[in-house]
Amino acid sequence: MKLSVLDQSTSAKGTSADQAIRDSLALAGLCDRLGYHRYWVSEHHNSESIVGSAPEVLMAAIAATTVRIRVGSAGVMLPHYSALKVAEQFRVLEALAPGRIDLGLGRAPGSDRLTSMALNPYSNAAEEFPQQVQDLGAWLAGEPLAPEHPFRLIKAQPQGPSSPEIWILGSSDYGAQLAAHFGLPYAYAYFFTEGRGVEEALALYRRNYRPSARHPKPQATVCVWALAADTEAEARRQLMTREFWRVGFEKGIRGQLVDPEEARVHPYSRAEEATVATLREKALVGTADQVKERLNALAARLDLDELVVVTWTFGTAARHRSYELLAKAFELTPA
Repeated sequence: MKLSVLDQSTSAKGTSADQAIRDSLALAGLCDRLGYHRYWVSEHHNSESIVGSAPEVLMAAIAATTVRIRVGSAGVMLPHYSALKVAEQFRVLEALAPGRIDLGLGRAPGSDRLTSMALNPYSNAAEEFPQQVQDLGAWLAGEPLAPEHPFRLIKAQPQGPSSPEIWILGSSDYGAQLAAHFGLPYAYAYFFTEGRGVEEALALYRRNYRPSARHPKPQATVCVWALAADTEAEARRQLMTREFWRVGFEKGIRGQLVDPEEARVHPYSRAEEATVATLREKALVGTADQVKERLNALAARLDLDELVVVTWTFGTAARHRSYELLAKAFELTPA
């Protein structure tokens, strides 16, 4: 089983948001040494809690300060941008770390509607996503665009012998169908939907997969939220931070992460208590062996040989400890 990491650059109360970016860089170095397979960073905008707004910039720093781990985006919200500009950015990243760059692509805005308009005022941008993916793939690989394409004479520089690996990200059937159509790897945002619809999406992807030169067989993974600690009680205590955030998320609040103690004493309403109870029941938390057992069961059920783990904690020490414990439990090979 390969384990990978999704880092959302979460910001904690009592610190400035820029610290979250430096924390991401430190965690990437740790996960590189621990033997994780990939390290993906996310793109969100206008959020106080998830502050990684430019994954391609953060990836450059991670690629320059790690040795073996694959570095990627999860993802670049392509409708906000020019496909050519993204191709150029990731060709530069590939030059910095040849053979280690993943380009995860998403269609969702990663923000509210007003922020999406500020990023790209064209309201129909998401409708062009399939064409953008096709153009981007050709530019990244140095392959010619169609003869009738208006930009057929343009090349994305710098050219080189290798190219980034494209992944399609999603939490619905749309991404699964698109990935299958283009013969691309697919990552399902299991943590975002709490697992709803994952079986249907993966079945749709595998059933309709059209082999490509780089990926003759379907390649899928899921991004799952999990947290390990030295004791189950400590893991449950750390989970309170995410429980508090999730209650706020349901009300449209995107505040910084709070200390577990602040979350514990918060006077939840009855409806909010129900939200917390549901999250607590489904959460993959506990000791390393407990979390390993549940992750292995999930991978077996979905026929996966790789899982991408996202972990939120109020402090960096607890998050580092979680990834250390899982690496040991899964017997990852340290660098």
